Amino acid sequence: MTLWHITHWEFAALAAAAVLVGFSKTAVSGANTVSLAIFAAVLPARESTGVLLPILIAGDVLAVLTYRRHAHWPTLWRLFPAVAVGVVVGTVFLVWADDEVVRTSIGAILLFMSGVTVWRRRRTEAAPESESAAESAGNEPDAVSTPTGRLKARSYGVLGGFTTMVANAGGPVMSMYLLSAGFRKLGFLGTSAFFFLIVNVSKVPFSAGLGLIDGQSLLLDAALVVFVIPGAFLGKWAVSRINQRLFEQLVIAATVVGGAQLLLR
Repeated sequence: MTLWHITHWEFAALAAAAVLVGFSKTAVSGANTVSLAIFAAVLPARESTGVLLPILIAGDVLAVLTYRRHAHWPTLWRLFPAVAVGVVVGTVFLVWADDEVVRTSIGAILLFMSGVTVWRRRRTEAAPESESAAESAGNEPDAVSTPTGRLKARSYGVLGGFTTMVANAGGPVMSMYLLSAGFRKLGFLGTSAFFFLIVNVSKVPFSAGLGLIDGQSLLLDAALVVFVIPGAFLGKWAVSRINQRLFEQLVIAATVVGGAQLLLR
């Protein structure tokens, strides 16, 4: 897939998706699932993951530069081994999966993540006020250092590694983990920024080995990566002003539509 095989409208859609990548990296982590749906709809689903990866890395770099002082490294070190297992499993899956299987998998992952996000939102809203306050009391509650917390970290890590390798859709998984761990906004953004920069860079050799990243895909990336920058600046400006609840509702709705479109296509 090259620039010369893409219509003006398709390129505009990919450019808008790149803007959203930048915005999601500096404002609402996980919102780029909408970008994933757009890329998989415009490009062949399997190859779309390779084209999107360098764009995500560009967004990760901007996010790290913005929130680097707020990362919580003990949480990152706890997650990385499990994530590595998930990435390997995802790579094996991509070896035998054809475009149709990948497209269906991406759609199913998006719908599953949307469903879990909605379920968790309702559960949080139904929780007693004192419990909600306790969950947000600090950057990382002591509960995540318990055996149950370590098991949760491993479970989320494996699922996050698999979804990020297969569909670049690890954002919602890690967002739910960090939120459940009680991270405040800046700690959340700083930790997720370093997490995805390290994980996405580590995925490059796997994606290149699978033929998902090559000269043609990088040429398309070169034309799209510039659109990540205004999105990142917009996210940085909006993070303290945005109506988080409304935006998350719109993201969930758009993700459901994108996932359904991929399954029905």
